[in-house]
Amino acid sequence: MVPTTDEKPPMTIPMPREASTESIDYPSPVGTLRIAATENGICGLTFERGADKRTVDFTVASPDESSPQRQAHLRRALFQLDEYFAGGRTTFDLDLDIVHGTPFQRKVWDALRQIPYGQTWSYGRLATEVGNPQASRAVGGANNKNPIAVIIPCHRVIGADGSLVGFGGGLDIKQQLLALESQHR
Repeated sequence: MVPTTDEKPPMTIPMPREASTESIDYPSPVGTLRIAATENGICGLTFERGADKRTVDFTVASPDESSPQRQAHLRRALFQLDEYFAGGRTTFDLDLDIVHGTPFQRKVWDALRQIPYGQTWSYGRLATEVGNPQASRAVGGANNKNPIAVIIPCHRVIGADGSLVGFGGGLDIKQQLLALESQHR
């Protein structure tokens, strides 16, 4: 892997389990985002338009089961997303709690966090970064299952020819996210 000055540590990823979560809808400049948190951290960030693509399975806590820890994770995520969309944040410093994913998917999600703000990598480059240069299609599949969009920046991956391809929130949103980062880098 190519070292960067902002290299992020690997995510702490527990074995798959059912987790009780709380979630909140965030009205972002690119549409409504649903953010979910467990006691251990942010476990999901999905686009309203991609709600049919289930990447996170969890049990939603009832209102009377609200947790101060889950609420703190959500507040911190909202604050950092506000900063990101205002152009003032280039990396996220949040506790993440990935509750599902194969070892390969997790490796890809870790590598996604190494793509610098305002830059893009091809699926081929990402495959090389995870140690399997021939796995571009498998990397694309793992990218598609990313449970925490934006924070784990799957929008920074593009086709080998530089084209925008494959984004669960829609290519228009991918373009908006890349344009935001390009404008503020």
